[in-house]
Amino acid sequence: MTSGIGSVGNGHSGGQGSGDGHVGGPADCETDREPDPSDSLRTWGAFQQALREHAGYSRAEFADLVRFSKHTVESVERGRRMPDAAFVQRADEVLGSTGALLKSSKYVTRGRGDVGLAAWFREWARLERVAVSLCTYECRLVPGLLQSEGYARALFENRLPLLTDERLEAQVEARLERQMALSERSTVLYHFIVEEAVFRRRLGGREVLLGQLDHVLKLTAPRHVTLQIMPTEAEFHACMDGPVQLLETAEGRRLAYSEGQENGRLISDRKEVRLLYQRYDTLRSQALTPQDSRGLLERLRGEL
Repeated sequence: MTSGIGSVGNGHSGGQGSGDGHVGGPADCETDREPDPSDSLRTWGAFQQALREHAGYSRAEFADLVRFSKHTVESVERGRRMPDAAFVQRADEVLGSTGALLKSSKYVTRGRGDVGLAAWFREWARLERVAVSLCTYECRLVPGLLQSEGYARALFENRLPLLTDERLEAQVEARLERQMALSERSTVLYHFIVEEAVFRRRLGGREVLLGQLDHVLKLTAPRHVTLQIMPTEAEFHACMDGPVQLLETAEGRRLAYSEGQENGRLISDRKEVRLLYQRYDTLRSQALTPQDSRGLLERLRGEL
């Protein structure tokens, strides 16, 4: 799903259809790849913050009352995160049930594209939200849909050129928000194949890796999410050409996505998509079983 460090796809990115079977690199994209939060997001967040402060609640107290994390409350108030319906409803109730937050939330927009998503990834991100199945092979880093907050933050802190604090937070928030699909869409089949070396790399340090391994074990426990690890010692490998993501829509349409540094490509050409599915299916048979993959993750965790 979720991998260039500078975007939120594999965390990555996404393009816009050009009608020729793919979305090419930067030439097909907006120049503003990671847009700032919209004015309406900032305004609504400031409005809610003012009401909270007038009511005498600290962020931590308010977070407990609305049953969201303090980090989420801060992100909403700073205009970095789109408030979802549950947040708005609970905030309105806690702050007097005036209806002001409910009514004003109808006019909140993200602005140009999805905040925190690189332009070339946005089309794929939209397709993810309506897919009935999603397959991801990754050899560079943990797929975006499986990243812990600490791991995602470490990725963006390593981004060159360096991101501003506001941009970094926006990208972390976008990645975590996109990840909510795993729990909210429990009838969608998610399948991941990840190289063993990815889970051995101590990006961010030992504690970050520990948290990441725990996070992956938790997210892949439900029956609609499957993880297979490609062992380093494997003698056969069907996807040596690099990472790939595949999805199928409710109408039976199959699409693929490939990403490199600072660009991404949405693939709709049937022959190319068919070939990528064949490679992925073969890799599936070459990787460790889901049960053995979980066992490997647990052993890796015990070694730390």
